[in-house]
Amino acid sequence: MTSDRLNALVVDDEPAFRRVLRTSLAASGFAIEEARSGEEALAILARSDFDLVLLDVNMPGMGGVAACREIRTHMATIGIVMVTVQDGEGEVVRALEAGADDYITKPIRLRELVARLRAVSRRLQTEDAVEPTMLQAGDLELDVNRHLLYRQGEVVHLTPTEFELLVLLMRNQGAPVTHAKLLRSIWGPEYGTELDYLRSFVKTLRQKIEEDPAKPKYIVTEPWLGYRFCSPVDRPSTGPQSASL
Repeated sequence: MTSDRLNALVVDDEPAFRRVLRTSLAASGFAIEEARSGEEALAILARSDFDLVLLDVNMPGMGGVAACREIRTHMATIGIVMVTVQDGEGEVVRALEAGADDYITKPIRLRELVARLRAVSRRLQTEDAVEPTMLQAGDLELDVNRHLLYRQGEVVHLTPTEFELLVLLMRNQGAPVTHAKLLRSIWGPEYGTELDYLRSFVKTLRQKIEEDPAKPKYIVTEPWLGYRFCSPVDRPSTGPQSASL
């Protein structure tokens, strides 16, 4: 992965949409190439190195989910962000399970897109290094080795399950984690559909780490999908430059 300018491949069957993304992302410091289909994207990726792929879910021929699965099979460390429509929750779940790192919905806001792409890049760089034993976000500091959570310097008591759940969410900071992945990772492979069980643990965890559990800033619900752990640094600003694409 490059250390400064990120190389991204934009995959979409709409030429106008590709052009807008190319211009906008290039202005934000990305080196951009385009592909018109999943098949063309695979051919380009086979001969060139990229840090990120921005991949549309709905395309003729090889769909985005199938392309995502194929890319992930051969490229374990490339960042994949899926582009979907507002009502595409089922497709998003399939894309995440196929190996996507994140998703963004149309109409796309430029600042949000750039923030998501850079967050994925940071996570991949962290994974390439030694896995950290101290995780930090806002006023939270998690000591993985000592099984301790500090909030504003004070120790917060967590049950073993709450601790493992928070570790998993914070290790995927900025990325959506599906209900099924959370359940199977924490409770075992036989789990996957016990949403009420998971929600009860998230509720108690929010009560311990959130300033206002009813308006969480750390553990954010991804409707129909799962949860996303947010750090203040990964929150895209919403100003005049956040125009929809």
